[in-house]
Amino acid sequence: MNIQLETALCHQFGIRYPIFLAGMAGGPSTVKLTSGVSNAGGLGTLGAAYMEPNAIRKAIQEIRMQTAAPFGVNLFAIRTSDDQKRLAEALRVLNPIREAVGLSAADFREITSPDLFEEQIAVLLEEKVPVISTAFGVLPEAYMKQAKLAGLLVVAMVTTVQEALLAQEAGCDAVVAQGTEAGGHRGTFDITAHPMGANIGTMALVPQMVDKLSIPVIAAGGIMDGRGLVAALALGAQGVQMGTRFLTAVESGAHTAYKRALLESTEESTVLTKGFSGRPARGIKNTFIRQWEASGIDPLPFPTQNTLTREIRNAAATAQNAEYMSLWAGQGTRLLTSEQSAEDIVAQTVQEARAILA
Repeated sequence: MNIQLETALCHQFGIRYPIFLAGMAGGPSTVKLTSGVSNAGGLGTLGAAYMEPNAIRKAIQEIRMQTAAPFGVNLFAIRTSDDQKRLAEALRVLNPIREAVGLSAADFREITSPDLFEEQIAVLLEEKVPVISTAFGVLPEAYMKQAKLAGLLVVAMVTTVQEALLAQEAGCDAVVAQGTEAGGHRGTFDITAHPMGANIGTMALVPQMVDKLSIPVIAAGGIMDGRGLVAALALGAQGVQMGTRFLTAVESGAHTAYKRALLESTEESTVLTKGFSGRPARGIKNTFIRQWEASGIDPLPFPTQNTLTREIRNAAATAQNAEYMSLWAGQGTRLLTSEQSAEDIVAQTVQEARAILA
């Protein structure tokens, strides 16, 4: 088998190396991390799902000041509304946790989570972001048309072959095949069909997707180095997406307590949980997850659960208390290094892949 590091994906996306940075919303994603990966020859991605539209615009402009290379912005492609039905039930579990992080008990009668998607996507289209990537679904048709007319590339995160076919049909230029090993939220489109997300391993998912699609497949989940990159290419992927590997980078916005927890974790440390956000996500098991699981109560749907737990996560971060933070991580954490730059991580991955291919 003749495996080349320079794949068709590199030409299509205008990058030197087939390495995408995952769009890690909620703190880890920064302008410097995004531009650092792009400057190193990969595709940096800003995780903007929780950002206000004006903050996204400012970040895009700052990225452009730091790199002339292509980059992407990732959003959650779902319209959301709050489910107020079981607020009191959820608060019975969350109030003792609130007290543990120094917050007073809450008595919300209703919750309002901002639905910013339309304003966020409008900014991406106005700013002509080179690559728009989505999780939880594909871009709605009207926005897909606008993106195509503007010559922008669109990528969707998928967890099954069926989702990948839907993304291809909708007009996506590539898909990210997210295996169960991946950290953070599962990209699964319909969690009524898959309550804990579709969880097929990367090794099994990628070749099945490659065989069914005519657009490029980017492998994600447990890929931490040149070995993972070469393995993904051998399976027919045209590139990889790495998230966890960049969490401990110098430019990462991950909190110091979060970075410490990552470096002390192993392949056995992570679990899938809906406790923090209402959608399945992989993270390091901590006291928050244990307490929520012990309650036996179903989390409220996304985004209500996410809004309910935000103050807890923020207070825990302020107190450097990793036991109550959402410590999203994949299963490859033994392979993490501390305080490497984003550029060094890309260079090292490429160097390792070249050594294997040679």
